[in-house]
Amino acid sequence: MSSSNELAQDRTDWAEDRTILANERTFAGWMRTGMASVALAVGLRAVFGEFEPTWAAKAIATIFIILAVYIFWAAQEAACKTLGRLNDNEAHAQPMNRMRVLSIVFAFGAIAVGGILWAL
Repeated sequence: MSSSNELAQDRTDWAEDRTILANERTFAGWMRTGMASVALAVGLRAVFGEFEPTWAAKAIATIFIILAVYIFWAAQEAACKTLGRLNDNEAHAQPMNRMRVLSIVFAFGAIAVGGILWAL
């Protein structure tokens, strides 16, 4: 392979590594967005307090819990799909299973928070 072809391949490999790292940052950003949705649901409980009927406030909070679970699922789905198309060269990508496990744990946590909100 000629020197210019090797340099071009190096640049391509580095670009792919940058894309992998950007994918991980995007995944983390979506996970933060999901957690913000859970925090909003908890905040609604504090804002509505003794609002009557209580089921109405709880239903609105539940919408944000469901949204958080969807965000967690969509984030891992998109991140794993993107990661599956890329090859890591110098950067070492987070394993897809780790992203899935994090998403599952966050989703179960959000569901647990929703259950607690309904129990209050």
